[in-house]
Amino acid sequence: MSIEVPFWFVPAAVMPSLLVAWAVAYLVRRWAPSWGLLDKPGERKVHTTSTPLGGGLAIWLAVVGPLAVGQLILWLVDSGRLDIGIVPQFARAHIDGLAQQSAALWTVVGAGTVLMLVGLADDRWGLPWQLRLGTQFAVAAACVTWQDWRLTAFIDIPGVTWLLSVLWIVALVNAFNMLDNMDGLSSGIAAIASGLLATVLLTVRAPDANGPQLFVGGFLLVLVGALVGFLWHNRPVAKLFMGDAGSYFVGFLIAVMTLLATFASYGTAAQHAVLAPLCVMAVPLYDMLTVLWIRLREGRSPFQADKSHFSHRLVELGLTKGQAVLTIYLTTATCGLGALLLHRVDAIGAGIILLMVLCVLMLIAILETTGRRNP
Repeated sequence: MSIEVPFWFVPAAVMPSLLVAWAVAYLVRRWAPSWGLLDKPGERKVHTTSTPLGGGLAIWLAVVGPLAVGQLILWLVDSGRLDIGIVPQFARAHIDGLAQQSAALWTVVGAGTVLMLVGLADDRWGLPWQLRLGTQFAVAAACVTWQDWRLTAFIDIPGVTWLLSVLWIVALVNAFNMLDNMDGLSSGIAAIASGLLATVLLTVRAPDANGPQLFVGGFLLVLVGALVGFLWHNRPVAKLFMGDAGSYFVGFLIAVMTLLATFASYGTAAQHAVLAPLCVMAVPLYDMLTVLWIRLREGRSPFQADKSHFSHRLVELGLTKGQAVLTIYLTTATCGLGALLLHRVDAIGAGIILLMVLCVLMLIAILETTGRRNP
């Protein structure tokens, strides 16, 4: 980490949410069947035994709980009810800034909670895709419109940036939902992506500030902890699935954090650093787009669940499920590591990084196609 961010900041952000998710997931595993949250084996599923759903509740509580405690401490210190001496020296300088971000923090959590509840209802009763997708667009549009959280990409056309921002949020919500098709896959990829983004934001000075972006970087580390704690129960053979409640919540949080983060600003030489989230999300987006393409090409509804996902295609090539998940982990990390370099290179270097990411995805696509044609 940057010398401006002490090492203790990382475990302090990660460990509380990790422990909460790990502990709460045990309770969810016990109670989920009685709540009707049970995923039974089926033709389009890879698991062979009924598995509790509701892991999204553990992830949600693991994010909300520590943040609520932190908010309470911040309020007590800010109001003088708690001695500021209990706050580490490093954190004291950021108290005012964190207090100013409180409204944004709970708006993000509140909007994510709405999507979590929609996903939970879908896990329990099954909702029509029109309702789910409509709610996603409504929540995304509300956040972009009222909070002005949007991608700029240095495009001075408000209507275009508004549309791109809404589509970005909805795309990532569904990308992580589609990735949730094999033990440990979606939660592991989300943890890798969140960790890489947090590293970028905490090791690079914000273009318009004097230090690292503690609010967004710290939030992402809290999410990493929640995902890792849940992953203990979701690793093969999974004892608990996150379900739509978890994938909607996680995808939304990651999407909004990339909008709140500042990767580059006008007048800087490294404006190409705004492409960092695209490098980190290359594999989830690749999976989503190829699945949609396969379904449409075969004349099926893009919302019809099947076994055409990246992980399923790797298994068809002869990999075990564990090898398929590990392959996608490594592919995600390989593409995402480019995000750590974008702010260090010029435009030509950035172009080379993007070409490397594209080459990795094209290589995977070629191997997949060849394997399917030559069984």
